[in-house]
Amino acid sequence: MKKILLLLFFASIWSCKQEHKPENTIKDDVLFLADDKLEGRGTGTEGEKKAADYIASRFKDLGLEGKGTNGYFQDFTFTPKTDPHAEAKFTNDATDSTITGRNVLGFLNNNATQTIVIGAHYDHLGYGDEGSLHRGEGKAIHNGADDNASGVAVMLNLASKLKEANKNNNYLFMAFSGEEMGLLGSNYFVKNATVKTEEINYMLNMDMVGRLKADSTLAVYGTGTSPFFKQVVTSSNDKFKIVEHESGVGPSDHTSFYLNDIPVLHFFTGQHEDYHKPGDDADKLNYEGMELISKYIFDIITDLDDNGELAFKKTKNESDDVPRFKVTLGVVPDYLFDGEGMRIDGVSEEKPAQKAGLIKGDIVIQLGEHEVKDMMGYMKALSKFEKGNTTIVKVKRGDEVVEAEVTF
Repeated sequence: MKKILLLLFFASIWSCKQEHKPENTIKDDVLFLADDKLEGRGTGTEGEKKAADYIASRFKDLGLEGKGTNGYFQDFTFTPKTDPHAEAKFTNDATDSTITGRNVLGFLNNNATQTIVIGAHYDHLGYGDEGSLHRGEGKAIHNGADDNASGVAVMLNLASKLKEANKNNNYLFMAFSGEEMGLLGSNYFVKNATVKTEEINYMLNMDMVGRLKADSTLAVYGTGTSPFFKQVVTSSNDKFKIVEHESGVGPSDHTSFYLNDIPVLHFFTGQHEDYHKPGDDADKLNYEGMELISKYIFDIITDLDDNGELAFKKTKNESDDVPRFKVTLGVVPDYLFDGEGMRIDGVSEEKPAQKAGLIKGDIVIQLGEHEVKDMMGYMKALSKFEKGNTTIVKVKRGDEVVEAEVTF
């Protein structure tokens, strides 16, 4: 009888142990980070510091160790560039002419030999700093819900998922500052890393993952930076139309790691009309899509968990082939479109495309005498024109081909 009672006692204890259920606070995290109270999270501003405090508190609640130079924080001071073609300069001396950014780092220590970096930048454009595409009257808060509260929220969601899973690597979760001013936070980290860079297995970056479209197209960059990536990106997917890019170089923080011979993957749901404008607000995000992306990235990590240290592979820099051009059509291209031509995802007011009557959804198939087969073809065609030139643009609109005269 005593043995039976003892068994029942231990059984009741076992049944009371709660199974780990990953939290889903993606929307709550976005709502905080993209609130007007943070005034657009400009690098070095009070709003950015409030965002950093919030992320640090979330790391603490998730049980992550601080892995900065001061708890969860890694501050860096720089002199902003005055020449658009120059680079910002890091300095040890804070003066009236410098800015101090703040990376936020949380570490999940599984006592493994390798560490995976999972990152997203959290800074944005404040009231419309350099890089804003706002053309309205006066300054306005640029909340950056998609760019990049979305990436931070997915990163935090992954931290919750990984607390009790995939123990063959450590995880360093990083919220980067200074991305909008030139990948400054990630650049500073790889030069002043708080873990040994040779022990970083690979890096995953989320930047603008909040607007998954109805066709579920997801861009994944860096698939050529390790021999393992192409297979795992495909095998872990059962929800998305994946658009792969091999290059490890691009306009986000994964580039800083790739340039230090670390395999990278970068996830992106595409540009939109609110990019770098005040309209990039929390109510426009696809939160179910963000959870699906988080699960997909988790599945990739799971698939790679027993692969040990991943080999690094250099890739061709796709940006080296981008032609220079002096004019713009004034559209937001759909970078995830994989059909023939260049599909327009947005049209800017008072620009050549709008004046010519082009609309969202039009697919540019010819500019003047130059056929447009894809994004690169569009940019090459655009490079042939100068300001003041007039030409005929052909677009596919539904089942029709429409011609319009456009003046640059």
